[in-house]
Order: sequence, then C-alpha cells, then structure tokens
Amino acid sequence: MDALAPTLRTEMPPPSYIMSAEGYQIATYSWGEPDADPVLCVHGFASSCRDNWVETGWVRALTGAGYRVIGVDQRGHGASDKPYDPHAYSMGAFVGDLVAVLDTYLVDAVRYVGYSLGARVGWQLAVDAPEHVSRAVLGGIPDGRPLGRLRIEQARAYVEQGIPVEDKVTQNYVTLAERVATNDLRALIALAEGMRFGDADPDPERPPVQPVLFATGSEDAILERSRVLAGSAPHGTFVEIPGRHHFNTPGSRAFREAAAEFLGANGVEP
Repeated sequence: MDALAPTLRTEMPPPSYIMSAEGYQIATYSWGEPDADPVLCVHGFASSCRDNWVETGWVRALTGAGYRVIGVDQRGHGASDKPYDPHAYSMGAFVGDLVAVLDTYLVDAVRYVGYSLGARVGWQLAVDAPEHVSRAVLGGIPDGRPLGRLRIEQARAYVEQGIPVEDKVTQNYVTLAERVATNDLRALIALAEGMRFGDADPDPERPPVQPVLFATGSEDAILERSRVLAGSAPHGTFVEIPGRHHFNTPGSRAFREAAAEFLGANGVEP
C-alpha cells in the first residue's frame, strides 16, 4: 500500500448477494449515501473487492469525495460463488453479472473503476451496455489474453497432486492467487481456461465511446499495449503511473488522484 494512503481502515460490510443469470451468487458491497452519484469498483484476477479497493484506500477516498461506492467480488473470487466449469467464465458472463448488480441496486448509470481483469470487463460493459457507464477508469487493462500464457496442466497438477510448477509465468500466477486467503485455485484455473474461449480480447476496432482514463504502471510489461488501447478510444486519455508494476499499481496515490480528478470531470473531454 502507498505510504500516503489513508491510514484509517474502511469497514468491510457483510456482502449482499445478487443472483447471476445461471444462478451463481455474486457478492456485492456498498458504502456512502444511497442517493449519491455511484461509482462501481471491479477488481482484478485473483483479487477481491477488499484487496483491490478497500485495503488500498480507494473506497475511503471515493466516499470522502461524496460518491456512493458499489463494490463487487467477481465470480470465482472473494465471497462470490466459485464454479469449476471453465465455460462459466466467459466475458459475456462477467458483463452480465455487472448488469445484474446495477439492476438489483436500481442504478441506471455509474462511473466505473476497474483494474486488470476488472478493467477488461469494464471495457466490454461500456461497449455492450453503454447506457450503464457514463465514464470509466481502466487500470492495467490487458491487451490480448495474459491468462493464456498460464500452463493449465501444470497449475492443475500443482493443485491436485502437489507437483511443483516449473513454468515461471504459471508460478507467478499461482503465487498471486495464493496470497489471498479466500481464493480457490481450482476456480481460478477454470477462469484462466475459460478466458481462452470466445471474445476475451478487447477489440480496438470497437472501443468504448465514453470518456475513459487508461492508467498503467511504468514498470508494467503491458504499458505500451495499454497505451495503444487508449489511443483506439475516441475519448481516451492515458496516464502512466510512475514506479509501479502490475501488482502494486492499485495502491498508488498517483493513480487514485488521477482517477479522482477524471471521475469529477464533466462533459466529453476529461
């Protein structure tokens, strides 16, 4: 966490569950005044609402700025259901979950904040259901399918038989997944496998038309690819977060401040 992040801890309320189209329970959380302008925060792969947005000070900063924050544990994460079927993790399913959340909360449109997988889902939500997103912050958005580099067979052998992972990329993902106590490695392996199906890639020929702030750490391997995606969006802006890699960018004060300024802007030009 950034040394200058808010020091007081945000209380984590018990989850409120909504039902997905297939019957999975999706955990949601809410902070701030119910009639305040809503911000929907969606975390990355192997993370959770608590890990990505609460522990890093985002919820406190956003509620302090007068917003209502709606947080989600995406399917396969946190307190949400964690199916083992790879087909449960299509991009359409992730987007559908968020639409169901907004419908349940009786919210028409939100400012959207997503990181990594949450940014990828946010891109698609803004494209497929533009009436629900007024503007978006997409941090560390992956171009292509980074989970496609995970060696599924090695990860599964590790979980089921305890066989050490040899592939370095796969080892990094396993380490990332194991750092969050509530993670279920079998579900996350299914997610990684499922994201290889269908339209998991962001399509630069069909970008969001809303104002979008793209933010990626200067030490992140996807920096230039994220910059290219930002250039494809008609109202896209790109900010490089100094000294941050993919896994510690959410805790950056510079990221929070850039997002806060962008979220508070009016009109098309951020």
